Amino acid sequence: MYKKLALATLLLISFSQLHADYLLKVSKRAHSKIDRMPKGVVRDMKKIPQNPAYYANQIKPFSKSRQKKLDKKFNEKYFKPWSLSSLDLPKEDFGWEVRFIQKKPIYRANGSVISASIYNKWIDNAHYEALDSKKYKAITIKHTNVKALPTSTSFFRDPRKTGEGFPFDYNQNSSLHINVPLHISHFSKDNRWAFVRASYSFGWVKTSDLALVDKKFIKTFKNGHYAMVIKDDMRLYDEHKKPLSIVKLGALFPIAKDAKSYLVAKRNHKGQGQIHKVKIQNPKYITKKPLAFTPKNVAMLAHEFYGEPYGWGGSYECRDCSATTRDFLGAFGIFLRRNSSKQAKDGTSIKIKNWTKAYKKKFINQNAKPFRSLLYVPGHIVLYLGQFKGEPVIMHTYWGIRKKDGSKLVTGRTIITTTEPGKERRDVKENSKLINTLKSIVNF
Repeated sequence: MYKKLALATLLLISFSQLHADYLLKVSKRAHSKIDRMPKGVVRDMKKIPQNPAYYANQIKPFSKSRQKKLDKKFNEKYFKPWSLSSLDLPKEDFGWEVRFIQKKPIYRANGSVISASIYNKWIDNAHYEALDSKKYKAITIKHTNVKALPTSTSFFRDPRKTGEGFPFDYNQNSSLHINVPLHISHFSKDNRWAFVRASYSFGWVKTSDLALVDKKFIKTFKNGHYAMVIKDDMRLYDEHKKPLSIVKLGALFPIAKDAKSYLVAKRNHKGQGQIHKVKIQNPKYITKKPLAFTPKNVAMLAHEFYGEPYGWGGSYECRDCSATTRDFLGAFGIFLRRNSSKQAKDGTSIKIKNWTKAYKKKFINQNAKPFRSLLYVPGHIVLYLGQFKGEPVIMHTYWGIRKKDGSKLVTGRTIITTTEPGKERRDVKENSKLINTLKSIVNF
């Protein structure tokens, strides 16, 4: 009898959902070669206020009921992968990566061509004939990259051409925060990768960066009370003070029943998900979502992004233009999808193309909402901050400004400018200026 009781106790302990506390602390992103990229400066960056707080008092009322309604939709979309009965990718989105590498030569960063014998192995490893054969539910256990094909190898178009080469790795599809629900379609033949559908992106994630979850896990994790990290580049440590993952602004954590700690997913030795409690070293860096839309909060949050290097597809633990807008608005309960073209359809769109510069600027200032509207041009999306001396002011993660010779003045980071960055330069191409290419305002 005693042995049976002891065995039952051990089983209860081993299958318990909650484990020892982890700790989330302020940290820094590890510097990499992305930090050595050019950082061009234009006059806007010297002449107009660079502190988002300057523009924060221009915000317009955002009712709590409206924000709560948007936040409810955010949660529904965030957890949707766990309710899917089958993969729901649009046909036009699926298989683009195979068409891409077969259409034209692909290269390594050093300029050497990647042969068909190599990329055909990647395609074979993708095991697309097994598409949606697993239908597993899973979750990310760390900040991770989403690849176009099941390989860590970067591939580029011809690096000798303007706008190609590093950092534009076409295998870097996106990145995912820790604690992101996933639908697993199937695994690569070598079982090192899983083809996943997350709330805002899809592609290949390392199996070591995710854990399988069951109904019990989901019931505990999806508890209806959520917080979001509002300090960038924090770091998660386990109970032995071992660093587990960088945690970027925008990561979601369920609030624990004690209302003082949070929940995070961990992978056990069998690849299954377990839930651990997390304590925050400084509680002010995480907040129950949605964050109140106030001048103080929009200024504080925007400042976290300012100056971050341009990270194509979320590479090098940085952001591109759409990741910046997604994580900024996400804290306020507004859900955005992966890329700029999708985000342009996520709100109420107002067309502004084919207008004169003067009229377009005036219209933007009259109709865009500071810190709550996006301005869209195909391939780029920006956050409208407000105006300075009649000029619309934007914050955007910007690779660079097109010049008359076809090259770019690389800014390579998140900057605050007018809609005509570089207008003082004679070598800037007029019809490529942002103000001349902006197609729409996207309001929320």
